[in-house]
Amino acid sequence: RFSKCCGGVSEEFQYCWEDSPKPYLIAVRDTREGMTQQGADALPDLRDEATAETWIRTSPESFCNTQDKKILSQVLNDYDLTSTPDFYRWQTVLPQEELAARLRERLDLDFGDIIDLQPLQRGASGRISLLRIVGSKCSLSLGKELEIRRALGEKCLYSSAFVVRRSFAEGAPADAVPAAFTLHGAGWGHGVGLCQIGAAVMADKGIGYKDILQHYYVGSDLQALYQ
Repeated sequence: RFSKCCGGVSEEFQYCWEDSPKPYLIAVRDTREGMTQQGADALPDLRDEATAETWIRTSPESFCNTQDKKILSQVLNDYDLTSTPDFYRWQTVLPQEELAARLRERLDLDFGDIIDLQPLQRGASGRISLLRIVGSKCSLSLGKELEIRRALGEKCLYSSAFVVRRSFAEGAPADAVPAAFTLHGAGWGHGVGLCQIGAAVMADKGIGYKDILQHYYVGSDLQALYQ
């Protein structure tokens, strides 16, 4: 498993796919300190909503926190290089009418006006694995992360590691319907396993491929399966 950018902490398998944790696909802090046991012990608890919000709304140092075009060109194609300047931390605005129409089309369900988007469960990287969509007509709990990204994004959100801010029309009453939802997000992809941009930065810093693989696939063995 691999993704473009973990956003600073890699995700655990069970938050993206079936509930069967894999011992080599665990949360890793994407720094040199994260390559040690002490770094693993210092992982932020991004399952906690307040901690996740602080993490996502800031830009902590990480291997994959880079804008180095030379390194990025090794991972991204020409289109991605020009169309995605922000991926470590990103932002998108979803106007009420656009979001309501998109959810109606993608989920085949008329929510009416969208009242709120509420994270119910986050994984170790802060990615939302269960999201409650609250509408004026009905509500729905949606997961896991890829379903959330497909439902909310114009094509597909960069990731489900996001926090939501509702905005209202000026002078609107307290019980007004939100005019728009702003998603502040982190990372690109599901975040499980190897972080492609982080690995490219590690290699550029002279870190060997064995250490890179051991960093992202903790406790794994590298073996030759051929003669």
